Formats: sequence, structure tokens, C-alpha cells
Amino acid sequence: MSQKETVTIEALEARVSQIFEKIGALRDVADCLAHVIVAGERDHCAAHGLYRIEGCLRTIKAGQVKPDVEPALMSSDGAIVKVDAKMGFSNPAFAFGLPLLVEKAREFGLAAMVIQDCTHFSALWHETEAIAAHGLAGLAMCPSYATVAPFGGNAPLLGTNPLAFGWPRPNKDPYVFDFATSMAARGEIELYNRAGKPLPQGWGIDKDGKETTDPAAVLEGSMLPFGTHKGSAISTMIELLAGAMIGDLTSPEALEALGTTTLAPHHGELILALDPIKFSAGRTDNPFERAEMMLDAIAGQGARLPSQRRFAARKQTLAEGISLDENQLALLAKFEEKGLDGVSL
Repeated sequence: MSQKETVTIEALEARVSQIFEKIGALRDVADCLAHVIVAGERDHCAAHGLYRIEGCLRTIKAGQVKPDVEPALMSSDGAIVKVDAKMGFSNPAFAFGLPLLVEKAREFGLAAMVIQDCTHFSALWHETEAIAAHGLAGLAMCPSYATVAPFGGNAPLLGTNPLAFGWPRPNKDPYVFDFATSMAARGEIELYNRAGKPLPQGWGIDKDGKETTDPAAVLEGSMLPFGTHKGSAISTMIELLAGAMIGDLTSPEALEALGTTTLAPHHGELILALDPIKFSAGRTDNPFERAEMMLDAIAGQGARLPSQRRFAARKQTLAEGISLDENQLALLAKFEEKGLDGVSL
């Protein structure tokens, strides 16, 4: 029988945080990384859970991200908040800039946070859920490195380029979606490869541009955008808005700078916060009540709202704890003992 252990969210966060602290991360940085990684396990999203520790450590060991820097405010003119991650992770930079972003959104109705020079490895729902918790709608996006062929193309050019949205719901879980603009997140394909399982049809092509279900061949070749030309266009929009427009790297530039896809990518991030009350000012209807009518109508047809499964998993793990299998326990033990020596470049 395989070994399993159930731990509390707090206990697991403490263990993961200590892994990063031991290799030189600032306490706030370590806690932030641990929170987003454990949130993946909490919400039953393995591709964003403990599996991500190895990639973070490898990127730190390669000197491509700094775990011992504090983000700094670059400027906050008007409705734009610019945060310098200083070659650190995006998550601490977002946490640093969030209070000012919320303040600006309430003042102007619309505000943007630009995170410069960051390494991003996690889901984007953390950003949009945090914004929604303040009663604001949120939108977050970032490029990656070039691993996705544009629709009609045959070689990597776009990133997986995730896009996330959050809408606050009084006394309910927010409406949140978070998806890569590729057919799947790259982490999912890596998990298929580790498990020796074939990919679903249409997820990627090999290095010769031929469609394949072999995850190893797709990792060497190209992933494909979701929705053919539609996903390709949305992904391109993210390259323009969260790359070129904010003066940070696009996915091809990020790949050229990094030289590999085995490390977490370095680029920028764009986050928007919108105040529904400000936007609806002068109208008689409450925007949140009208939103509930729409969302209730969707659920009334038997359709599942985005993130509904995640929130159900979260409710379960908050009550029962997180169940770790023997592979996850071994992973934790290895990095607790060896730190950066537990990963190879």
C-alpha cells in the first residue's frame, strides 16, 4: 500500500516556506511562494502545486531569479502603478503593489499594475481572486517564453500566455477563470510526460510541424493555441499588452534571453482592477445584483461556472487537510534535506 499523509494547509505552507528560506529567500518571499504553491494543492490543481518547487529551485540555482530581493515602487502616476520586481518572483511584487492598485481603482474606477522584470511560475487566479476580495473586478495577463505555434504556423513563437478574470460576488465565491491561451498549460504537458501518458489529440506538434500525442515530442516541438485562430489572436494580444506595451519582454525575447524552457520564464505582467460601482454610477441598477442574475441563469441551465470545482476542493481541504502521496512526501523530504543540491541544471 502506498504511503499517504494528511497535513493542514498551514503546516504545508510552513514546510515549503522553510525550503525557500534555507536557500536564501527573504522570509516574505518564501512565505509568498509557499502560499501560491500550496494553494495549488489546496484547490486540487496538481500542475500548480508542489510540483512547482523544483522549477523554482532550478531557476534560482541557475541565477535567473533572485529570491533575496524586495520589490520596489517605480512610479504611481495617475491610475498606473509600476512595480519593479528586481529580477525576483512576480508574486511578492504583486502582493507589494496590491494595496496601491486597489486605492487607485477606487479613486479612478480603473487602475493598472505593471510588474517589471519578474519571474512568473504560478497560476494567475491568485491575482484576480485577491482583487475580487476587495469588491473589484480584476484582469491579469502575462507572456511566457515561445513554446506555442501561432494558428497556421509550425514553430514556437507565442507563449502559453495565461489570462485570468475575477468578478466579486457578495457572500459567494467570486466568478474566476484562469486559462492558458494554449490548449493546456505547459506544466500539464510535463506531467503527462512524467506519467508516460499520451496527450489528447490537438494539443501540439513535433519539431517538424506534425501533429502528435507524444508529450516529449510536443515539449521539443510546439504547443497549439486553443480555439485555433481565436486563441492565437488572444495570445498575440497578450504579447502586445503585457510585453511590448509595458516595455518588457515578449515570449520570443524571453526565450532568447533565457536560452531554455527548463527554467521559469522572465518577463513582465499586467494587472487591471475595475470598480463596478464607479462604472455604473448614475444608473439605477446595482451591477452586482444584475451580475448575479446572469450567473444564476448560467447555473440554472446546469452549467458549471469556472473555478467551481476549485472552490469545492478548497472547501474540502480547508476542512479535512491536504492529502500527500508518497511521491509528494519524497519530493518535500528531498528539497528539505538538499535544497538547491536537489535539482540539476
